[in-house]
Amino acid sequence: MYGNLSLHLTWNRLLVKGENHKKWVVPMRRTRTVQAVAAPVAPSSADSAEYRKQLAESYGLRQIGEQLPDNITLKDVIDTLPKTVFEIDDMKAWKSVLLSVTSYAFGLFMISKAPWYLLPFAWAWTGTAVTGFFVIGHDCAHKSFSRNKLVEDIVGTLAFLPLIYPYEPWRFKHDRHHAKTNMLKEDTAWHPVWKAEFDSSPILRKAIIFGYGPFRPWMSIGHWFLWHFDLKRFRSNEIQRVKISLACVFAFMVIGWPLIIYKAGIMGWIKFWLMPWLGYHFWMSTFTMVHHTAPHIPFKSSEEWNAAQAQLNGTVHCDYPSW
Repeated sequence: MYGNLSLHLTWNRLLVKGENHKKWVVPMRRTRTVQAVAAPVAPSSADSAEYRKQLAESYGLRQIGEQLPDNITLKDVIDTLPKTVFEIDDMKAWKSVLLSVTSYAFGLFMISKAPWYLLPFAWAWTGTAVTGFFVIGHDCAHKSFSRNKLVEDIVGTLAFLPLIYPYEPWRFKHDRHHAKTNMLKEDTAWHPVWKAEFDSSPILRKAIIFGYGPFRPWMSIGHWFLWHFDLKRFRSNEIQRVKISLACVFAFMVIGWPLIIYKAGIMGWIKFWLMPWLGYHFWMSTFTMVHHTAPHIPFKSSEEWNAAQAQLNGTVHCDYPSW
């Protein structure tokens, strides 16, 4: 529930994990300690509403919701949802495929025709269009794209290929992210840096202060490389499906990349694949960062963690323009 959150999460508001999970150090112009809004202990209701309003304004958020009661479970929340939200809409699903494929094809056409000074616009368009492929694969992984699960696996795998993302490894890791949202070590999406580690390592501190801002829009590239190609990160019953996905990705690289280079040269590979891919990772990094990361949202140890609170109080809602 925020406006331009990405503009407010600059390095001088970097969230750093402390030893006490109920306190969060937020380095700002004036360093101060902020009590986590989602902590079990909250001010009285009158003070709490005013406190949340002031906190939201200071962070550039539109609203910070009330703390979820401790006795509420995820099942309680799910039971309040209308059945329509669980219905699969085949027409909507395939329209999204048509829209993304058409937009991506038009982007490639623009890259082929655009003069050099319009290439950044064409790359931005194409990178945004291919992000639609990720959204399709995401919905397939959540089993919300089609009633036919084989169709979902095929569509998800194909949608991820231009992104060089192995579908099954991503699906396994993403499921774990949802199961362990904002759990300190177990969440697979993103982790803040420990305060002790931040204070004890001058190199890390300088890297975060000076490099975090410029590299943040592409930090998902490191996550993509480290988390999805290492078989040791997966359970034994997942390995076979992981290998199939990896084989598909490597086949795309071995066949697709040489074809691009053969037709358009190395510069063609950079123009038609690499630059749109970097545009996609801009969106991927942004989505990953803003969904569960804000100065008032705590990451908790497994002993303190509560599933319902992590999913609701630990989730940031973003309104994008309709286009």
